[in-house]
Amino acid sequence: MTAITQNLPRFISDLGISIIGEKCYSSLVKNLNVGDIDCLKYSLSKGLGIGIVVGGSIMKVPQLLLILSGRSARGLSLPAYVLETLAYAITAAYSYRNDFPFSTYGENLFLTIQNTIITLLIIYFPTSSLRNAQAIGPQLAIASVTSVASAITLYILPKDILSLLQMATLPLSLSSKLPQIMQNARAQSTGQLSAFAVVSQIVGCLARLFTTATEVGDLIVTAGFALALVLNLVLGAQMWMYWGNVQKEDSGKTQIGLLSEKEKEDWASERQGRVDVVVTPKSPVPRHTASPSGRKWARKID
Repeated sequence: MTAITQNLPRFISDLGISIIGEKCYSSLVKNLNVGDIDCLKYSLSKGLGIGIVVGGSIMKVPQLLLILSGRSARGLSLPAYVLETLAYAITAAYSYRNDFPFSTYGENLFLTIQNTIITLLIIYFPTSSLRNAQAIGPQLAIASVTSVASAITLYILPKDILSLLQMATLPLSLSSKLPQIMQNARAQSTGQLSAFAVVSQIVGCLARLFTTATEVGDLIVTAGFALALVLNLVLGAQMWMYWGNVQKEDSGKTQIGLLSEKEKEDWASERQGRVDVVVTPKSPVPRHTASPSGRKWARKID
């Protein structure tokens, strides 16, 4: 078998070396040394990392299709997506500036792009609570300019400030998921939230904990993925609990019989001291009808 693995085509061996390195390629592929635990862990981490990057490039596509097909962003929290996008962008910039392998952070770049598009769609397809806000056009323009300015800022920031921002992604991740979790709990529905995206994020966080510990060893990044895993598990539990529930958009009107106690007290106090005048409607004046005999009387003229 080693005679085959040691004489593989050049493009295959070059690809293997570029992924797992010369040492591990020689140990695992050329010599078939499956007992090399370190190289096995490293190769597994590389394979998972590449899989996560590829999966991350399409993770939010089902969510995009749901919004576009339904022409609605019902159930999606705008603050949640803004904060989540910022967290992804900071992690991508921090990893790139510290020369981490692309397989350890590449999905953050793709998720930043996809989340930015979803955020713009939430603004373009506003829910009932946002329909009375400013015009959609200026809001989209402001959001687009802000996104570009944020990307440029993260690219030129010094590394020490970027490290502080990476630490800030921990509370940022918490803040990004809480609005969505709270909105789901209030509506007893997950609306247009994509189950594929939630499940993919759970699996991706689990894999990222392993790849980060194996290849990077950055404690801040590891803590961020651990917190994201917990919050995504909560979203996954809500998807299971509220599956099939349909969210009703708030029309802004108070339903009859659903007044709060305070509203009832205010209404009762307004009623006190007020005299209600009831006017009995008059009966309609009866029409003159013909005599029962049906005869028509005429005046006799002599």
